[in-house]
Amino acid sequence: MIVAVVSGGRSSEREISLISGAAVADGIQRAGHELREIEIDAEGRWFHQESEIELRLGHGLLDADVAFPVLHGPFGEDGTIQGLFEMLGIAYVGSGVRASAVCIDKLALKQLFDHLEIPQVDFVALTRSSYEANRADFTAQIEALGYPLFVKPARLGSSVGIVRVAEASELSAALEQAFLHDPRVIVEAACGGIEVECSVLGSAEQAQVSVAGEIVVLRSASPGGWYDYEAKYSPGGMELVVPARISETAAARVGELALRAFSEADCSGLARADFFVDGEEVLLNELNTMPGFTTTSVYARLWQESGIEYPELCGRLLEIALARYREQSGYRF
Repeated sequence: MIVAVVSGGRSSEREISLISGAAVADGIQRAGHELREIEIDAEGRWFHQESEIELRLGHGLLDADVAFPVLHGPFGEDGTIQGLFEMLGIAYVGSGVRASAVCIDKLALKQLFDHLEIPQVDFVALTRSSYEANRADFTAQIEALGYPLFVKPARLGSSVGIVRVAEASELSAALEQAFLHDPRVIVEAACGGIEVECSVLGSAEQAQVSVAGEIVVLRSASPGGWYDYEAKYSPGGMELVVPARISETAAARVGELALRAFSEADCSGLARADFFVDGEEVLLNELNTMPGFTTTSVYARLWQESGIEYPELCGRLLEIALARYREQSGYRF
């Protein structure tokens, strides 16, 4: 099988994408497949072996059978590149256009969770225009969440642009910082308990979950010691405890909610579900459709602890992508 691994991209998560892409490329080769490595530069140009690629809709991608877009954030995890692959006529790993767009947008995803009555952290949703038009009302809603709280751009990952707000005097500056990244912003209440993550693999109709893992922050660059960019990506920044130190009932609930959210959002291939667990209370926080994908990233490590090694994991994702492509090709549009 010929696999085009695509990494880099235009988003602020570009460097993480390149690291994940290199790991996936190695995993693809170890699984016995032929590799085409593609890097998208910061201006959005596509390169293979230092030569710029001309993309022609309906003509595939370097004769690849399937593409593996290891791209995080805007222009990669948000439905845009998924739409491009649809136009190119090539199978690709991961969720489709709609699921990718919904899951990267924290506001849209939380509204979906609300509709489905999936338990989650309390939040306030706002846009730059709505906030500027009605600052007093939004400030009152936000302060009702209590301090500390977290201000987040709606459509970024890897903790980029997130600010922990410890008191009211810090709120305005935190919102302005978030609005620099995205006109859509979410403000979340701080949650007690521990952070737990669970990996999902499969199709919306038939998926499986890994053992749950617990995130222990060892070093953080942010006041309050939360799970920020440095804790996620610096050596020794965090420890993953597997299995998570939660009750059997809570662990079963984590798996149940991860599968339900994956299915209801119409995800495909992979996702990492992030939770807060406090005793028997389990709150779903996010669903990441293209999580960090190195051999030491949480997604792959949880599958390794569940009995699936990295090359096999890459191979399974390729099979799921091809099966989805064949199924979709059978419909008349």
